[in-house]
Amino acid sequence: MAEHTRRTVLRGAAGLAAGTAAGAWTGAGAPRAAAAPATASAQDTRGRFPFLEGAFEPVTEELTAFDLPVTGRVPRELNGRFLRNGPNVLGLEDPRAHHWMLGEGMVHGVRLRDGRAEWYRNRWVRSTQVAAKLGEPRPGPVPPDDFACNTHVIPYRGRILALQESGPLPYELDGDLRTVGTYDFRGTLEGAFTAHTKFDAHAGELHAVAYYPAWDHVRHLVVDPAGRVARTTRIPVADAPMMHDFALTEKHVVVFDLPVTFDAAAAGRGALVPYVWNPDHPMRVGVLPRAGGPVRWFGVAPVFYSHTLNAYDEGACVVVDLTAYPAPFDVAAPGTDGPRAVGTARLERWTIDLRHGRVRQRVLDDRPQEFPRVNEALVSRRHRYGYSAAAADMSLAYLGPDASPPDRAFTNALIKHDLLRAGTQVHRLPKGAAAGEAVFVPRDPGCATAAEDDGYTLAYVHDPDRGRADLLILAAQDFTGEPVARIHLPGRVPLGFHGSWIPDA
Repeated sequence: MAEHTRRTVLRGAAGLAAGTAAGAWTGAGAPRAAAAPATASAQDTRGRFPFLEGAFEPVTEELTAFDLPVTGRVPRELNGRFLRNGPNVLGLEDPRAHHWMLGEGMVHGVRLRDGRAEWYRNRWVRSTQVAAKLGEPRPGPVPPDDFACNTHVIPYRGRILALQESGPLPYELDGDLRTVGTYDFRGTLEGAFTAHTKFDAHAGELHAVAYYPAWDHVRHLVVDPAGRVARTTRIPVADAPMMHDFALTEKHVVVFDLPVTFDAAAAGRGALVPYVWNPDHPMRVGVLPRAGGPVRWFGVAPVFYSHTLNAYDEGACVVVDLTAYPAPFDVAAPGTDGPRAVGTARLERWTIDLRHGRVRQRVLDDRPQEFPRVNEALVSRRHRYGYSAAAADMSLAYLGPDASPPDRAFTNALIKHDLLRAGTQVHRLPKGAAAGEAVFVPRDPGCATAAEDDGYTLAYVHDPDRGRADLLILAAQDFTGEPVARIHLPGRVPLGFHGSWIPDA
């Protein structure tokens, strides 16, 4: 498999999914002046491509708006930017050459200051290909494995970084969401990075677990307080599995070796996403000591592990709260433009018993939900609260048109989990009000004695009455109450992936 690189693996993926010229399809997300190709009319494709329609429909313009209207009151202590990244395909010629996870990254942002919603912006990440499609020059050489990172956007030591897994360098953005260029941690990042970093605020370290289709291992990377990749640990794995996320505790790194593996034959045929559910690949959970030492592996029944809420050490155990889908799970099922699942994601707790060599799994909340988040100050430490989103459009798109989803899959809501008392609070949203990831923001990040949930949750939510999005601000300690503020945006924010609060320095 050594002859495969990301460029050859994805030459029929990122390039085809994005298209090579300004789009010609007149279905959802196409430029207004385009005409449908003879091979794929809008009538033929409507309903077959759920990740191009409804709450996922790509936007076609970059917008800038100032002094946004607000219902309620923007807390004056919220000074910063709320950003969210996600795939937003640009110039799609044929929907059959589309996969949701390969759309060019677009970052949506709202700037809050002194009780005002100062501006909204949405901007495509300017990879070489995006700049060319927009008719803009790209200064400097083309980086290897170039891609418009579409999965996450994080703050890091005064920088804003858009992230992607399995190859591309992060892209740095400025405070107005203009693309600055790629970022390689002061020249110390070699090879792939990740979409899901973990920042240990106590140690001042940024952690990542990176995979790449040509590797026979995955890499645990530690970026030190000086901003350099200071340590790389190679963890041997078979079959080049996908590792989208991982978990971090004070003492351990937890990796998930899933039965979703690279398929060289599919890559050779030009598959958009050449990863398949591989029933011959045993599922394992690996625990690597942060202080150094060999990884320990624990076998578990197959599932599709999706995202980590948080993890912590508890005596001789490692506790991981996460979302998972039942097996099997197709990252790119044939004839679809996105993933396909046989059931909905639910919140689970996996307790890895290092003394007795076993993993105990239990369901914390079985309602369909995704994108779990925690108070970021507690990453790698014991937490009580977590936040997640239930979006009907996402559940139904993942399940496909022939599935029989549970009634709860039609719910739009934001969920607060009390993991100490095994309770939940649900902020219910109207039909059609698709909710994105909810990010917790502390009211006073400098207060060491503040309660864990003393702050706000922020999420982009579609407003079906206006056909546009709102930035919803909830008081985390009054989660089911009326929103503190609804900031009314001038356009839609399609359902996408992950985001962050970027506080002012």
